[in-house]
Amino acid sequence: MSSPITFSNFNSIDFNVILNAVMAQASQPVTALQSRQSDLASESNQYNLLATKLGSLETAAAGLSTPTGVTTYAANVSDTSGIAVSPASNSVAGTYDVVVKNLAQAQVTVSDSTAADADTTPVATGGTITIGGVGVTLTGSVTLQGLASQINAKAGIGVTAAVVQTAPNAFHLVLTGASTGLANSFSVDNDLVGGSLAADTFALTTQAAADASITVNKLDITSSSNTLTSAIPGATLSLLHADVSKTITVSLRPDDSSLVTSVKAFVSAYNDLMTFISGQSKAAASGQTGTLAHEALIQQARSALRSALGGTYGSGTFSKLAEVGIGFNQTGQLTLTQATLTGALSQDRASVVALFAGTGTTGTFTNGAFGTLQEALDAFTRTGGFISTVQLQLNAQGSRLDRQISDMQARLAVQRAALQAEYTAADQAMSTLKAQSGTLSALASSQSANSLSING
Repeated sequence: MSSPITFSNFNSIDFNVILNAVMAQASQPVTALQSRQSDLASESNQYNLLATKLGSLETAAAGLSTPTGVTTYAANVSDTSGIAVSPASNSVAGTYDVVVKNLAQAQVTVSDSTAADADTTPVATGGTITIGGVGVTLTGSVTLQGLASQINAKAGIGVTAAVVQTAPNAFHLVLTGASTGLANSFSVDNDLVGGSLAADTFALTTQAAADASITVNKLDITSSSNTLTSAIPGATLSLLHADVSKTITVSLRPDDSSLVTSVKAFVSAYNDLMTFISGQSKAAASGQTGTLAHEALIQQARSALRSALGGTYGSGTFSKLAEVGIGFNQTGQLTLTQATLTGALSQDRASVVALFAGTGTTGTFTNGAFGTLQEALDAFTRTGGFISTVQLQLNAQGSRLDRQISDMQARLAVQRAALQAEYTAADQAMSTLKAQSGTLSALASSQSANSLSING
């Protein structure tokens, strides 16, 4: 740190104050740039928040933009211990009587012979065991556990091998089909040699492979699996328990509560976005800088959303969202009148679905309100869209400001050093002048005294 320039030889003024004042004046352009840099950072943060809120709204709209998203079903099952039902969006509403006569089973085959232990006593020294047409050839002596491991390591063999103890010193090799159903039964051809399994016929099948058998509205249906995807249109049945004497009733109905929940989520996301936009205007009005209040993109987004939400879609009973209870209040917030929506669904569900999600098929599909809104939002949120383009511009401006500030600060440092040197030199010169002034004053005083002495 340099020593202060004081001019103390004359008036005791600390010249560092003067130097700092000069440099503060010279630094004003840097201060202005730094202020702009701070505003840019604030704008960038606000755009990030805007992108997040637009993205949340887009996600909410996406859930309402397709017929499968709008139409969900709920299942009521009279006996959930017998079957479980998972409806899909393409379910067919109706009542179905289901009788589970048999469950699908996987084949279980057990070795006839036993070993005294699982992993010590060799049960074969070579040969091949072929299961379901897939051979496992041994390369050396194996225990029961070793054989099970080699079977399980064989690709495409279609069974799982395990060692099970059935009594003291009695261990069996158990082969279980990897899949249920008659088509997945398997045979065992044993050509092992050199151990207790060499003569094993694997004739003991404790559980035969079997198909599931049910009736749906008295129509017989069989399946190799206990999960059936086509027994009830648009629903998946999971068979849990067979009881030929019990009829299980399955009712499939549209789930209006799920749709209402989705619409409420959309309304909430829209109002959250509008609250954010309103907050930007209030912040700007209070003098805060770095807001988006006066950005054209904000007005563009608001206009696009209002246009999509207020548009006309299709020619059915309902063609506007306001007709099904989705509208605006006096403050511009989106509202939902649930009773109006559920009433519209009861009156003409297909028209509500078309209004929300559009009509037609691939190639001729026409968006509904939420598909149109989703497309409008995508123009803002996608990579290369409006917001990311603005963000790139802000980043570029920030980088330019960084360089300008750095260059100015370097020039100011040089200027300060030069002024410091000049003022230090001036101080030293003035100190010399003062010293010389003192010498001259002393000399003058001496001469005056001598003159008085002579005259006296």
